[in-house]
Amino acid sequence: MSEEIADKIVRRIRAEGPLTVAAYMAMALHDPEGGYYASRGPIGAAGDFTTAPEISQVFGELIGLWCAELWDRAGRPDPVILAELGPGRGVLMSDLLRAAGTVPEFRRALRVFLVETSPVLRAEQERRLCQARPAWVRRVEELPDGPMLMVANEFLDALPIRQFVRGVGGWSERMVTVDPENHLVFVDGPESPVASLLVPGAMRHCAPGTIVEICPAALALAGALGSRLARQPGAALFIDFGYFPTAPGSTLRALQYHRPVSALAAPGTADLSAHADFAAFAEAARTAGAEIQGPIGQGRFLTALGAGLRLAALSARAEPAQRWSLEGGVRRLLDPGEMGDLFKAVALVSPGLASPAGFGLGIDPDEPARR
Repeated sequence: MSEEIADKIVRRIRAEGPLTVAAYMAMALHDPEGGYYASRGPIGAAGDFTTAPEISQVFGELIGLWCAELWDRAGRPDPVILAELGPGRGVLMSDLLRAAGTVPEFRRALRVFLVETSPVLRAEQERRLCQARPAWVRRVEELPDGPMLMVANEFLDALPIRQFVRGVGGWSERMVTVDPENHLVFVDGPESPVASLLVPGAMRHCAPGTIVEICPAALALAGALGSRLARQPGAALFIDFGYFPTAPGSTLRALQYHRPVSALAAPGTADLSAHADFAAFAEAARTAGAEIQGPIGQGRFLTALGAGLRLAALSARAEPAQRWSLEGGVRRLLDPGEMGDLFKAVALVSPGLASPAGFGLGIDPDEPARR
């Protein structure tokens, strides 16, 4: 493990007592000195995980056409904020903007904002997206007012979670502490009424030993976006791996060089993530004032947007080796046994705004180019 951040975590535990899983994740991932995102380029073959935009250009292109189509039905506001949460290496935004260029009026109306905290990833974004002249902010609350289209791919899964364990008489919070050998270990805190109240009502009568996860940061984000979309026109598209409806079970995982490792063995050197609870996220946004479309499986969503047609168009101009790569990438995105079902799409939409494509209504990938 990264000695610097590991020692920092141990010192904090010895000074303050056991950490919640959320506090541990926040330090391991985002500590400005030794956190995972502070010093590593995590995405791609040389990193620890690969995301959909890195697998196929079709993903970002279809998201770009999704945005253009929704902008058109929303009355073509100009300017319009295009914001991405957790832009990674900038691949999704690059592909999105290339597709947006087929609708010149839409492309000219866009004001690109990237919500990013990692200096390493921001440097890659600056290199790849310099011609788009994006602006960077660290928090959603820093985005300017006005009509907005937001996209977020594999963002919710990286938000810190809290875990609760059903005991004999009630619930306790799962914590991270230090054992006599100076290793980080999980431990169950004391059972308490407060812990029981934080567990979703439908889960409170689970069997002893059951683990339930909540993500306060995701719920706060949903509430903030729902409130904004109730006041100002726009939509936010989230695509991530997760479950629907809410279900018990531990989904916390760590990846290092594309292989699973212990979540506690390598803080600062491994990616930490947990499945998104789409039901809880959608309900928080709905309560705050947004309308909700989905969630639906990523495969169904991309197919409705015209993934097959776009693949055929690209394959027709490709060499055999390129065609094989294109087909393999799209198959991975759509196949229910790979990413098609585990990954889901949900859209938060301003009340009264036209229903976005993909959630029951597809688009023709060639249509924007003909306008």
